[in-house]
Amino acid sequence: MRFLFCSLVGVLLMATTCQNASAEVVDVWFGTSTPRGGLSQGIYHGAFDTETGKLREVDLAAEASGPGFLATHPNGKMLYAVASKDGTPSVIAYEISGDVGEKKLVENSVLPVGDGGAAHVSVSRDGKVVLTAQYGTGSTACFRLDESGGLVERSDLQQHPPGSGVVAGRQETSHAHWTGTSPDDRFVFVPDLGMDKVVIYKLDSSAGTLTPHGYGECPPGGGPRHMKFSPDGQRVYVLNELALSVTVFDYDAKAGAMTPIQTIETLPESVKAKEVFNSASEIRVHPSGKFVYTANRGNDSITVYSVDESNGRLSLVEVEPIHGAWPRNFNIDASGRWVLAAGKNTNSISIFSIDQNTGELQFTRDAVFVPQCICVEF
Repeated sequence: MRFLFCSLVGVLLMATTCQNASAEVVDVWFGTSTPRGGLSQGIYHGAFDTETGKLREVDLAAEASGPGFLATHPNGKMLYAVASKDGTPSVIAYEISGDVGEKKLVENSVLPVGDGGAAHVSVSRDGKVVLTAQYGTGSTACFRLDESGGLVERSDLQQHPPGSGVVAGRQETSHAHWTGTSPDDRFVFVPDLGMDKVVIYKLDSSAGTLTPHGYGECPPGGGPRHMKFSPDGQRVYVLNELALSVTVFDYDAKAGAMTPIQTIETLPESVKAKEVFNSASEIRVHPSGKFVYTANRGNDSITVYSVDESNGRLSLVEVEPIHGAWPRNFNIDASGRWVLAAGKNTNSISIFSIDQNTGELQFTRDAVFVPQCICVEF
């Protein structure tokens, strides 16, 4: 009996060890807003288990004032935040150190934006420049990096043309809202909420310069906010904040040109009419390219679409409540199995599993405290 008991214990221990070995823990960073009297103190870090869908060990990683949006260098050794440094709107580079799940941040370099505060930050795919979008002044800035990812200089600043004026109070002037590069790093794309256009620049990442190239045209009054490429680079999905819709574009990689093929709502008018205020915030594409997700503030939900593989067009799958309030941001982990949705006004990260066949979201009944989160960065 004793031998049998010991054998059973050994089997159980071996099973537990194998199960733990198959689990992968990844780092996740949280950018926050820090209004006066608010709970947040800066950038937070957590460890996310992609096997169990559990988020743990969420702690303050770096004190900062308003580190809203974050971006990680391709080498994984530097994190960038747009924040206020000694009262000056800036880009801050942090060195990342420590083991997976236990990362720490150490400030490396800081540069002032020089044209107001930035609403978004990104890194070119070759890791040579950082890009920021200034909502208030309607501009795009480019910052050169050294070989380690440290900030060297603001190497370019491009002012956007005037707004479309379609929506009173929101579109009289330009409002740059997001930055990112094409899959080949030849072009930079900046959705501008005020212009109803995606501004396109040619990028010279070695020199850190931007050259005006053209536009992607969104519906009048749509208010483009964020965008993402499909994994194969053939489509662009642009989220229109004001109209709560997604415009799908065919993308010509050689020409750096966007051609609209579809616009689909994120919420029907009958649903929007029941809320005091509605505003679209974030868009993500599933790693498989089979699904697209968008977030709706006010209705506090995520809209799920399936993608037609033949033409990239979207079809509605479902609208899922986030079990929190004011989802300014959410993200999908690299495995494509999980969504982490940030409820800014509820100081919460709600966790959802993704049905790999339908794209539907299932709330795991797990929510973790993260104060005033507005960016989730894996």
